[in-house]
Amino acid sequence: MSTQPSPRTARRSAVLVAALAALLGLALAACGGSGSSDQAQQDPPKTLTVSAAASLTEVYQGLAQQFQAANPGVTVKFNFGGSDQLAQQVVQGAPADVLATASTKTMQTAVQAGKIQGEPVVYATNKLQIAVAPNNPKQVAQLADLTKPGVTSVVCAPAVPCGAAAVAAEKAANVTLKPVSEEQDVKGVLTRVETGNADGGLVYVTDVKSAAGKVTGVDFPQASAQGVTQSYPIGVVTGSADPQLAQSWVSFVTGPQGKAALQQAGFTTK
Repeated sequence: MSTQPSPRTARRSAVLVAALAALLGLALAACGGSGSSDQAQQDPPKTLTVSAAASLTEVYQGLAQQFQAANPGVTVKFNFGGSDQLAQQVVQGAPADVLATASTKTMQTAVQAGKIQGEPVVYATNKLQIAVAPNNPKQVAQLADLTKPGVTSVVCAPAVPCGAAAVAAEKAANVTLKPVSEEQDVKGVLTRVETGNADGGLVYVTDVKSAAGKVTGVDFPQASAQGVTQSYPIGVVTGSADPQLAQSWVSFVTGPQGKAALQQAGFTTK
């Protein structure tokens, strides 16, 4: 003989089952909603490619860390080198989102080819200094000292901004240097002096500062002459994979945080 539950017991069981089903439904909905929200908030990773003059290496690498921290998921990738080569690469279609050169002349190469969006922004200047070994063993005090017997010098190639500046400095000082090599970017000159392969080299003050302890900087009056001080322009490359992100980098570099970092590195900001 089977025993049937009382009506009261049956109703109680039905209410309990309904309540459990409702709670389970809410839990599943909450889990599903949370996952969708998290997924919506996760932006896909992005890479920003910046072609920049070699003299910007240290300051740009430092700024990239700040920029990436403020823009989760973004990676800043650099292509450092001589400004003339970088401008030519952009003209020839090499992938880049931002171009930052060490002279307005090299930037104009890209501008005239229609490879820069809008007008480039000039945001900093830099001037030459003679880099010599620590304690200046050859007693180099002026540009003319680089022409003395037994003193070897190195400069940038004339097509590179630091090379064009060196030529202007020579003219202003009425000096003709006979360098043992002409490097394709300013870091090449700096390395020659650091390794003892040259007694002196014409680099930027920022390069000497970045190599503190490895070289000593010697000021010379012609560094302030016309054509010697170099201006630094920056612009978004036409055809950038992400023009909005590229413009964000330009605004960051030319803004308060960028200016502070540039000044600390030895640049004069606009």
